[in-house]
Amino acid sequence: MSEPPPRGAERDIFRDTWVRYLGYANEVGEAFRSLVPAAVVWLSYGVSSSYVLADAVDKGKKAGDVQSPEAGRSTRVTVAVVDTFVWQALASVAIPGFTINRVCAASLYILGTATRWPLSIRKWTTTALGLLVIPVIIHPIDRSVDFLLDSSLRKLYPSVEKPSSS
Repeated sequence: MSEPPPRGAERDIFRDTWVRYLGYANEVGEAFRSLVPAAVVWLSYGVSSSYVLADAVDKGKKAGDVQSPEAGRSTRVTVAVVDTFVWQALASVAIPGFTINRVCAASLYILGTATRWPLSIRKWTTTALGLLVIPVIIHPIDRSVDFLLDSSLRKLYPSVEKPSSS
């Protein structure tokens, strides 16, 4: 989770509270993929995607409430929604989900070829490894997505000010 907001600053429910953890639901689903039905994994993606959508809508509403001579209201709202949605979709859902999926698949394969452990032990070990990797990958992925968007999409925005999506 991000640092607490400065005194007097508005608390962002999607960034500064437990709600932020809903964005990680798909990583947890991917970690448990070898143990649970596929529907549970897809449900975890539904939870994460709902978080992404809700955060994008929230940032759009907040951008619409700001008085600024820099750009029109609809432009501010569009930039806020698009930037938040793309950032969150990449940093909270797509890249971490793929990463945990591949870490778990590789570890299950390696454990299957390198050990004689029973399948249930290999699956639980893979799940534990997937869960342990989640906190390790979060910040590098967040910073990489910041760099990617700063180098591409954010150059297209009419505003000089960078949206605060991360």
